[in-house]
Amino acid sequence: MMGSRQEAQAALFYEFSLEDHTPQDHLLRSIDRSVELSSIRGHLADYYSHTGRPSVDPSC
Repeated sequence: MMGSRQEAQAALFYEFSLEDHTPQDHLLRSIDRSVELSSIRGHLADYYSHTGRPSVDPSC
């Protein structure tokens, strides 16, 4: 049957910013500034795709 939909359809994509939802005085912000985790990338390299679409870097 043609015509307008009667039920609401959820958005396919939505925007969410963790930065916008984390208070400035949250403990995790001070941890992020204090702890250097760049060496972890080498340890986790085997878990990232070597072919196809690359995985999303969790630090982004």
